[in-house]
Amino acid sequence: MQPWLVVGLGNPGPTYASHRHNVGFSVVEELARRTGTRFSSPKGIRAELAESRLGPPGADGPRLGLVKSRSYMNETGGPVSGLLGYYKISADRLVVVHDELDIDPGQLRVKFGGGDNGHNGLRSIRKSLSTGDFYRVRVGVGRPPGRQDPADYLLSNFSAREREDLAVEVVRAADAVESLVSLGLERTQSTFNS
Repeated sequence: MQPWLVVGLGNPGPTYASHRHNVGFSVVEELARRTGTRFSSPKGIRAELAESRLGPPGADGPRLGLVKSRSYMNETGGPVSGLLGYYKISADRLVVVHDELDIDPGQLRVKFGGGDNGHNGLRSIRKSLSTGDFYRVRVGVGRPPGRQDPADYLLSNFSAREREDLAVEVVRAADAVESLVSLGLERTQSTFNS
């Protein structure tokens, strides 16, 4: 059976690690932790990759390639396109996990296809693949308060209280990815879309 590619969107490096824009990285890190795999940096691919199977270590579930790009958000499409070619899979085996301004914190949505809604990571992937027909797990971070610029808001750290809530949401989003891969879109939407 063909593997799934699960890409968490974020910016590389410790400067960005706790930013709202990096919630996708946190979700794929949680999936790697669950499957007992570590990220490595394959030669010729600008991404960190953890290859595993869904389920506990040693399980014989669907194969997963968990990905954190080593490119900045607006250049994510190149590494994603390269990895789809590496695995010889099409975009309908791709799950992108990302932050979403238009969804309140504490909520998430799972969907297939669509535009980029101003998200630079999605825009880069859609451009590189010439399609938006891939799965998305959208983790709500909400709109910035007052007149704060959305870009500044996304590139800011979560507060201590928000980090506690985020830990729960990262687990839920990882659960949603597992459900999507094993049970399909419809059942996952009915369980997780809030």
